[in-house]
Amino acid sequence: MKANVIDLSGNASGEIELPAVFEEEFRPDIIKRAVLSAQANRLQSYGPHFYAGMNTSAQSWGPGHGVSRVPRLKNGRKAAGVPMAVGGRRSHAPQPNADYSEKINKKERKKAIRSAIAATAIPELVSARGHKFSRELPVVARNDLESLSKTSDVVKFLQAAGLWEDVVRAKLGRHIRAGKGKLRGRRYRGRKSLLIVAGKDQGLGKAARNLPGVDFVTVERLNAELLAPGTHAGRLTVWTESSLEKLAQKAAQEAVQ
Repeated sequence: MKANVIDLSGNASGEIELPAVFEEEFRPDIIKRAVLSAQANRLQSYGPHFYAGMNTSAQSWGPGHGVSRVPRLKNGRKAAGVPMAVGGRRSHAPQPNADYSEKINKKERKKAIRSAIAATAIPELVSARGHKFSRELPVVARNDLESLSKTSDVVKFLQAAGLWEDVVRAKLGRHIRAGKGKLRGRRYRGRKSLLIVAGKDQGLGKAARNLPGVDFVTVERLNAELLAPGTHAGRLTVWTESSLEKLAQKAAQEAVQ
């Protein structure tokens, strides 16, 4: 399986043999498990103070007063320190010692990454995610792309490659989050645009990070969540020649093991 290689002007400058991983079977079930596992393992423990809601002077009046025997504040009738009272403690608060992590087999996780990589070369899956592009997939760029250090240069490349429309889609898709999350430091929700995979970071990571929805990663840090955001495989991806070479080497090493 071969793919065209484009230069920074968007013109074809040769062909490259794709690694065998691009012929991997598409397994959306395994990809979903790997992504959900990664999201669960990223959660931080949280919970209230152990005596939250119990730091009160409330005591029950006892029987014989014609009212329920719930604890009441000293200076009035207001109930406190019990779950059923207005302003009382929570009945089943989150436990800080709870384990939210999810385990996944190593071979299963590697299979998910390989399957998600293969999905980036299937136009139907990429279009189903809502990406906009006007170029044959997979998109493979020369190693000159890795040396770009200015955002304006990356923008020119994406425009020449017919991928800039997808960045505009991600920018226009930014909206205010529904619910209380907007008050807790996550006010906006955005769309995911293309993913740039390189052999090594020579400044391209900083140049591309400010573009809406664009992510940058090296082959060593590639994972299922980056390739399939929200468990949906088929992310629009730009590969460099060196990244494909490292991908082939990595696959060969795993085959030996």
